[in-house]
Amino acid sequence: MAEADLDAVIRQLAKQQNKAILAAAKKRKDRFNGMAVKAKDKDAKERFKLLAREAVEQANAAARRLLISADNVADSYARAMRQAAAAELPRKPETKQPEKKADGAAAKPQSGKATSKAAGNDPAKPTPKKAAPKKAAKKA
Repeated sequence: MAEADLDAVIRQLAKQQNKAILAAAKKRKDRFNGMAVKAKDKDAKERFKLLAREAVEQANAAARRLLISADNVADSYARAMRQAAAAELPRKPETKQPEKKADGAAAKPQSGKATSKAAGNDPAKPTPKKAAPKKAAKKA
């Protein structure tokens, strides 16, 4: 799986999470049904059975939303990759070569300012201050 597409990985992970959600919902349903069996009065039994049904219903809805979201993300990623592959690279503007003098040497910088800016020693810019050390948080 060295060259796996990321959209396929997204879909696979969503399926695994979907299975985990549904398994947890089944455990929760079984727990509520077990509590309903042990309940002494009729109202408690009805309440636990209702909770079991609601747990499964809500888990199914969450799993469905998860799969839809994962499909949308995977489709979006695949589309973006196709567009990026089809796009042309931006062209750099052509720069003119410095004209050579009669003796064959290239044009030199005018003054020392060009070299000081290249070295990062621009006198017009203030030097950045170092960040103050953070104080240790007090333990309560």
